[in-house]
Amino acid sequence: MDDKPRDHAELLMLDFAIRTGIGSDQFPSKRYLWTDAFAVFNFLSLYRFTSDEKHLRHARRLIDLVHETLGRHHPDDTREGWISGLGEEEGRAHPTRAGLRIGKPLVERTPDDPYEMRLEWERDGQYFHYLTKWMHALQCMHRVTQEQRYLTWAVELAQAAASGFLRETPSGQPYLCWKMSIDLTRPLVSSMGQLDPLDGYCSYEQLLTDAADPESVADLRLAADQMRSMCRDMTWLTDDELGIGGTLTSAADLVSLLASGALSQDELSERVLDDGARSLERYEKNNALGRNAESRLAFRELGMAIGLRSVGPLTERINQRRDRFREPDLLLSRVERIKSNLELADRILRFWVDETNQSARTWTEHHDINEVMLATAMIDGDELLYSPAQIEMKTTAHQMTQRRE
Repeated sequence: MDDKPRDHAELLMLDFAIRTGIGSDQFPSKRYLWTDAFAVFNFLSLYRFTSDEKHLRHARRLIDLVHETLGRHHPDDTREGWISGLGEEEGRAHPTRAGLRIGKPLVERTPDDPYEMRLEWERDGQYFHYLTKWMHALQCMHRVTQEQRYLTWAVELAQAAASGFLRETPSGQPYLCWKMSIDLTRPLVSSMGQLDPLDGYCSYEQLLTDAADPESVADLRLAADQMRSMCRDMTWLTDDELGIGGTLTSAADLVSLLASGALSQDELSERVLDDGARSLERYEKNNALGRNAESRLAFRELGMAIGLRSVGPLTERINQRRDRFREPDLLLSRVERIKSNLELADRILRFWVDETNQSARTWTEHHDINEVMLATAMIDGDELLYSPAQIEMKTTAHQMTQRRE
């Protein structure tokens, strides 16, 4: 692997900017919400490391392109304009008010179309876990630039997601739909993703740390509490690489929120860390990384590598604020179990920077998402902006006082 992974990551992101129409008009804009969220994190990280303004310009430009593209109806849809139904000027001022499209190649399934699982993967709509990633991206941009509009857009997106995806079972229990229609009026896939409540809880708690007036976002407080209640009886044991990565990232978020004083209960973090550690141990026994490139999906493995690296700083965080944890030594033991598997992240990176493996169909068919997530995994995990857990907390003394009162 390159002796300077961050330099390698910078080259990957500059190429992505040109290839997808961010930094050049040579190619048309090609937008996909998950990939673009990680790209924003990467550009902001590179800006922090290099102080090179072009990376900040790319982050700004990318956010605008995503809103102009995915905040509007699909080009092949019979509907036109902003998916919120707002007029041009107001829609541009509030591009996330009704959520954002995924960016799939096919228009969404109509109410009269039969459900076909294979085809559904190619159809548009809205995914909750993509929206939370974009909330993170906007919150990161706000923290770097201190421009209020980015936080406003993140909050409005969180409100739209809660309103659209949070449903109740016939017995009155809250749950999150996996996939919703573009107008957020009907489920396209009604089942709930294993990680969505945990991811949502962490995302909303992170947003609440930046809210200047907690009363103005009371709906986010309610949504966060509902998602935490969903986590009460859940398990996050999984053999899926991307699922393991998401579990570890959420664990890092929870520990950071506890260390900052934004949360006061750490039972959930103990469970998430334990499930993350057990999933990793089970995964390693399966020797999934021993397969050839044609049998592996890079972006899923890179998600696990990113999650593993997000756990690295937790030992220091816990030790610095032991008073804020119920059982700091228990948390530390689980963190160390996870860190004992850190070499898996290195193995994944070494495998996917190999040009021979990048010639595999599984790499070339997902070129953009693979390269962007490879760049994320190459940037120093201790300072990554891909998750608010890694951003220096900006909660003011005034906010903390309000929360205690």
